[in-house]
Amino acid sequence: MNENAVATQIIGGAIDVHRALGPGLIESAYQECLKHELGLRNLHYESEVYVPIRYKGLLVGNAYRLDLLIENEIIVELKSIDKITDVHKAQLLTYLRLTGCKLGLLMNFNVILLKNGVTRIVNNL
Repeated sequence: MNENAVATQIIGGAIDVHRALGPGLIESAYQECLKHELGLRNLHYESEVYVPIRYKGLLVGNAYRLDLLIENEIIVELKSIDKITDVHKAQLLTYLRLTGCKLGLLMNFNVILLKNGVTRIVNNL
């Protein structure tokens, strides 16, 4: 399955979760339910994945933690906040650059319609 098809499956699962739960919960509740949806869709995922960074010869092994890495190619960063800002987008782009992944999905569940809370971020490598 190509990354756009996987992204479609991820977004579909997130929409199902959001339809059932609505906005207003904490991020971890949405994350657990989305993980269940990914499993139902037979998508391989890892949760809370540590990403190391190097700085002037120093290796920081647990500098960043991805919410979800799906099919080893798409990073999903989950939020349940009032508004997505440029800092949130930059955070996901940093994750993409550090991992070499091409596509990331920033999902804010604290919206009336989830389609308005999904932002695709592409790493132009």
